[in-house]
Amino acid sequence: MKRVVIIAKGRVQRVGYRDEVEEIARELKITGFVENVKPYDVRIVAEGEDVNIDQFIEKIKIKKYPIDVESTEVDFEDFKAEFEYFEIKRGEWGEEIAERLDTAGKLLHRSVELGEESVGIGKKMLEKQDLMLEKQDETIGEIRGLREDLKAYMEERFNRIEREIEIIKAKIGMV
Repeated sequence: MKRVVIIAKGRVQRVGYRDEVEEIARELKITGFVENVKPYDVRIVAEGEDVNIDQFIEKIKIKKYPIDVESTEVDFEDFKAEFEYFEIKRGEWGEEIAERLDTAGKLLHRSVELGEESVGIGKKMLEKQDLMLEKQDETIGEIRGLREDLKAYMEERFNRIEREIEIIKAKIGMV
């Protein structure tokens, strides 16, 4: 069994990082807590099976918008069996609500950005589709022209062959 104290640095406050850490801890059956540390970091104290703690240390290095863990300071301590479960230690309720609103605002803004990018991509795809339809119409026109040319050529060849057959028949006295 291991105990670890981790300081996560980067964009880890006001972005939902503590919630993600709690989910990972629960998934790996780790006990302990996560809390914000002034001014910008997050402190994690975790206990669990050696292999689970090792996985936990790697999984909390999240780089998924809006979270961006730039670095972690990891210190191992003696296992104490101090915790029953993993929890988020929250600050004053007004600050916590503000953090949730900040996170929601960032995610909403990013959602709008992605929506605008999607619309731009959709417009480009429609433009390309229009060009492809124009090319398709040109190709169909070319194929029709080739088909007409081939038909005219074949009719001319058949007519010539029929005339030659008539000449051959006349010469051998079959007519």
